[in-house]
Amino acid sequence: MTIRDVTNILEEWAPLPYAEDFDNVGLLVGNATSKVTNILVTHDALEHVVQEAIDENCNLIVCFHPILFSGIKRITGANYVEKAIIKAIKNDIAIYALHTALDNVSYGVNYGMAKALDLADTQILIPKKEHIRKLVTYVPHHSLEDIKEVLFKAGAGQIGNYDQCSFGVSGEGTFRASKNANPTIGSIGVQHKEPETQLHVTYEKHHEATILKALFSNHPYEEVAYEITTLQNNLQNVGLGMIGTLKEPISEIDFLKHVKETFKSGGIRHSEFLNKPIKKVAVLGGSGAFGISQAIRSGADIYITADLKYHDYYKAEKRILLADIGHFESERFTKNIIADYLTEKIRNFAVVLSKENTNPINYL
Repeated sequence: MTIRDVTNILEEWAPLPYAEDFDNVGLLVGNATSKVTNILVTHDALEHVVQEAIDENCNLIVCFHPILFSGIKRITGANYVEKAIIKAIKNDIAIYALHTALDNVSYGVNYGMAKALDLADTQILIPKKEHIRKLVTYVPHHSLEDIKEVLFKAGAGQIGNYDQCSFGVSGEGTFRASKNANPTIGSIGVQHKEPETQLHVTYEKHHEATILKALFSNHPYEEVAYEITTLQNNLQNVGLGMIGTLKEPISEIDFLKHVKETFKSGGIRHSEFLNKPIKKVAVLGGSGAFGISQAIRSGADIYITADLKYHDYYKAEKRILLADIGHFESERFTKNIIADYLTEKIRNFAVVLSKENTNPINYL
């Protein structure tokens, strides 16, 4: 298999368009056409992790955090980022990062947190917005089923847990071909009337190019009439964070002790106790201050995340318990999820789980 073969498998799970706009995901170092020996899965692709890849005969590192996050103008080995990149390039090791693309999938970072806490009835906390588009096109009746089939195969018609979704309205289309046209139906210079279906299908926007190619390649008309609109509907199964319920209510202090042990946190910073049991739990791995208001609106008793600042704790407003368990700690199950996924999908070579600790924060 090539590196591209592996990354295609990863992107079936965590499509890069799911990543947040600020992020830098995908293949960061290396040639996609190179053959893969083995894969090392890690949280951060630091210099000592690259050395581990060398020792394990791995020429592809799949990491969660991107080692290249913002632009750099020179690579001289002056800092930890440049050192890792230089070592990877010298040893022909590719680096691929998932980061917020994996944050936004239902079986990703926040799934790992929810599973560790044994949450039931889980849902996405902050569903992705403005990611769904609708295609409306006009198809002669005799070609309708064929066009629907190719559009579905290209990724159209998925709504939540349902696929092959569409809506059609019957009507009559009219057109007249000019002398420069090459009509498949009708005659040049003569107005033609054709029984047509106005076909509606929705799709995730990253499928658009494939869907339009399928439409244009298979539609019987020389000129295809179509319309595309962006919908305000949330993408139900894609987004940041997760919310679910505990099997039994538990006191705030006992639950925080359980969270601390589960995530191996060196300490939990939290807002004031509300003296009520915890039943509904919201989680968001990594920096999650932006999710506080949504956690409150969702009726969560506690919101578990990381990197909360001083003034963020005021936002609890005696309506929710906020808990900062640490950035690395909140994401600690992520590399295991990545390794498990790759191991299930690929049997050609070894998927090695890194033994290196890349958490830069220490506690007394």
